[in-house]
Amino acid sequence: MINKSQSSLADTYLKFQLNEFTYAALPVQYLHEVVVVPVESIPSIPNMPACVLGLINWRSRIIWVIDLPNMLNLETNNRTCRQHKILVIQAESTALALVVPEIIGTTRLVANDIESPQEKFSSDLVPYLRGWVLQNQEQLLVLDTQAILQSAIFHNN
Repeated sequence: MINKSQSSLADTYLKFQLNEFTYAALPVQYLHEVVVVPVESIPSIPNMPACVLGLINWRSRIIWVIDLPNMLNLETNNRTCRQHKILVIQAESTALALVVPEIIGTTRLVANDIESPQEKFSSDLVPYLRGWVLQNQEQLLVLDTQAILQSAIFHNN
């Protein structure tokens, strides 16, 4: 729980589920929109990594749709849904649509409470993490939006 003196130092994050046991958060400053779209409205692109679901038209721009749990090498049953919950993130001129299984809501985190991800998480996951916090007895991954936007997974294709 954040006390009053800490609340002014806390930043707002969007909390969501990556899979049944894993929760994560992204800073809302990079979040532009949350949308729900039918699976069939995302045309797939051949010869792309499995985490790249396709492309969508977002505000007259064509952007990549990324299965975030798949990108982070986390198990998920996201493939059986009829609609995708999408977080559109943007920094400078780069935008991505991140598909997540479930959106929980907003939460506030104090930067000093974020623990280092080194030696606690797999080497595949660490480059995309700012760290983690324990919140309500749940481990919450704090994702690095810039690292996700700049990932070589889709920029090298």
